[in-house]
Amino acid sequence: MVVMDLHTVSVEFVREMFCMMNSYSLPEQTVSRWQLDLGIPVMVCLFTGLNSGQLNQRQDLVSPQSFYSRALVSSPSLCLSSSEAQKEAAANDNSTVFTRILDGLLDGYDNRLRPGLGENVTEIQTNIFVTSFGPVSDTEMEYTIDVFFRQSWKDERLCFKGPMEMLPLNNLLASNIWTPDTFFLNGKKSIAHNMTTPNKLLRLKDDGSLLYTMRLTISAECPMQLEDFPMDAHACPLKFGSYAYPVSEVVYTWTEGEAKPVVVAEDGSRLNQYHLIGLTSSTENIHTSRGQYTVMMAHFYLKRKIGYFVIQTYMPCFMTVILSQVSFWLNRESVPARTVFGVTTVLTMTTLSISARNSLPKVAYATAMDWFIAVCYAFVFSALIEFATVNYFTKRSWAWDGKKALEAQPPKKRDPMVLSKKPNNVCSAGVNYTPNLTKDVSISTISNTTSVQLRASETKMVDPKKTYNSVSKIDKMSRIVFPVLFGTFNLVYWATYLNRVPLVEGVVTST
Repeated sequence: MVVMDLHTVSVEFVREMFCMMNSYSLPEQTVSRWQLDLGIPVMVCLFTGLNSGQLNQRQDLVSPQSFYSRALVSSPSLCLSSSEAQKEAAANDNSTVFTRILDGLLDGYDNRLRPGLGENVTEIQTNIFVTSFGPVSDTEMEYTIDVFFRQSWKDERLCFKGPMEMLPLNNLLASNIWTPDTFFLNGKKSIAHNMTTPNKLLRLKDDGSLLYTMRLTISAECPMQLEDFPMDAHACPLKFGSYAYPVSEVVYTWTEGEAKPVVVAEDGSRLNQYHLIGLTSSTENIHTSRGQYTVMMAHFYLKRKIGYFVIQTYMPCFMTVILSQVSFWLNRESVPARTVFGVTTVLTMTTLSISARNSLPKVAYATAMDWFIAVCYAFVFSALIEFATVNYFTKRSWAWDGKKALEAQPPKKRDPMVLSKKPNNVCSAGVNYTPNLTKDVSISTISNTTSVQLRASETKMVDPKKTYNSVSKIDKMSRIVFPVLFGTFNLVYWATYLNRVPLVEGVVTST
């Protein structure tokens, strides 16, 4: 294969080749005309045809068309090789042309000066494509986002004329030209990806317009108002603008013709506790001591998923309150059982309230979950107080009823006791001894018998009023009042918070 470079082959070399192969002396106009009409690779093919001996007349060289057709038949394989050489030569020629264009553009170019300095305001058009959104941290009040950040502007110093309208440039050229000093106002941490090479794209049009795209991972602040937690919604902003140039020098705008300058990929959500319900884009100007600056803003609207908190907090609180009300159905004398119910439920509510706060920042106001836990705690504690009240009145009622029953009992019948002694034969010397019984006036009858009988009439005791196992009136009322109040509270609570719809002006769906 013969490969010949258009820039290295001269007209004199072509003339010498013709003369050496066919001993012809060609006019200079003919050689130049063939070089322009057929190109160097085709001429090589034609020269080979001349060497084959098929062309014997000098006048055949006068017409390049006839010369080309005869030589093409004589050596087709070489002509095909020459066609490939022509393509390669054209590619090399384009590379050389673009290299010369870039060298010419950067010659004398000062990347420290913005385009249109002292004449026009530089306009930076931007748009964002979100590839990944999330996670969102409630405790830190921040969110993480992965984006393709695109900027385009016009630099008249980079205008060129060439075979292509757009030059795909390497990211290394970005350090040799002026680029916007864009920064994120509410960004806490930003990372530009560099694996395996810097993830940057640079395109240059022939009119000097540039497109500069970067892949960034940004951690930005997201102010949250947690009064409605966990039925809350938030608008997380992304703010960016020029760090040093005021509006008199650099102005930021959203890309013209873009219906959605901020777009989120369909599978870009990485949120476990939120729904991305929509987004908006806007522009505002801020005033500082150094002047007025343009700030571009994109708001991402998030609605929290309540399922996790229903399982972890609301259902345990609900069941604890129901468990505390079971004690109303126990006997009021079952002190150990009712005490265990009351104390256990109070401690359970305390544990739930502490664990619910661990996933939230330490805010100074009460959230919707705090109110629910507080009311549940009040119901549980009230059940314990109710038992203490019932137990107190149960003891006093039992003692009072028993005393009243004893006082109402008739007095006992007291029968006289009869003392008798059996005859006691005492031998004495004919003297009968009779003791003096006048000293004991309590003895009603004394006979010669020595036996004593004690008889008492049995009287049946009257039982006190039975109040030991009776149901307290307080328990009866509590069995109805507590469930009704707790049910009413739940109805009002959930109807209030679940029916709240976040009002977002100009919001568009993320999909």
